[in-house]
Amino acid sequence: MYRFLLTPRWWGINVFVLLAIPFCIFMGSWQLGRFEDRVQDHRTADKAATAAKTDPARPLAGMLPVTTQTSGKQTLATGRYGKQLLVPDRELDGRQGFYVLTLLRVDGGKALPVVRGWLPGAADPAKAPAAPGGEVTVTGALQASESPGSNGVSTAGGLPSGQTAAISAASLVNLVPYTPYDAWITLDKADAGMKAVPPAAPQNTGLDLKAFQNLGYTGEWFVFAGFVVFMWFRLLRREVEFARDAELGLFPDAGPEEGDAPGSASVPETGAGDTDGQGEGDSAVDRDGDGARAEAAADADADADATPSTTA
Repeated sequence: MYRFLLTPRWWGINVFVLLAIPFCIFMGSWQLGRFEDRVQDHRTADKAATAAKTDPARPLAGMLPVTTQTSGKQTLATGRYGKQLLVPDRELDGRQGFYVLTLLRVDGGKALPVVRGWLPGAADPAKAPAAPGGEVTVTGALQASESPGSNGVSTAGGLPSGQTAAISAASLVNLVPYTPYDAWITLDKADAGMKAVPPAAPQNTGLDLKAFQNLGYTGEWFVFAGFVVFMWFRLLRREVEFARDAELGLFPDAGPEEGDAPGSASVPETGAGDTDGQGEGDSAVDRDGDGARAEAAADADADADATPSTTA
């Protein structure tokens, strides 16, 4: 009954199933691992943020480049404030406002972006207090460059002069006359009545939408594996039922042959026999007529031979 499993069609089905199930399980396990890594990164970032509040500040040079381990750590830098910019459309404590961003020129000619604080309302240069003059030493939480579209960073373009949507070296290099660091800091204590901006968690370390997408993909891959198994058993059951019906002779009635017009009647076989009989009868009549003519000719020849000659 199960000999059909050795047919080429079922060989192909079985090979597909044997490859699809491990692949789905592997992909589901990989997505689950990604989710677990994000959970672990989130816990590590929380612990690092807690420890950063008590750890002593370290010089900027020893904290670069920014990683998940150094992000949020306290750092200090010394220099002179330069050009000031505004970062609009930033939310803090449920209110809309803007950051006051000032470039701190340090030794070597490079500039460190420093978020000196947050102010409510629309971005207005008149509201932003001027930066302190002379040489200053600032202390704040180290942050990685922002990416547009992540962590509330606006992707809008065409901003007025003196504004930037993202705090990143790629965005600032065209707005300031010096080379910015690929990092920035937010001050622990805001300047001149502004509100301090809390440090953000490193990208791809929180339980954000991407983390739960990984969890959702995990479920999808395992569902795909179960669906493959279900369809294999369903096809197997159909083949077994068909084989049993074939052994019992339970086949559906044959329909009209291909090419027959609907409603057309078949010519009875007796018609063909009648036609053959009619042809055979005609042949017999012809043979009887030929025999009668031959017999008449023979009688005439015999009469001619029997007539006496009148010539003396």
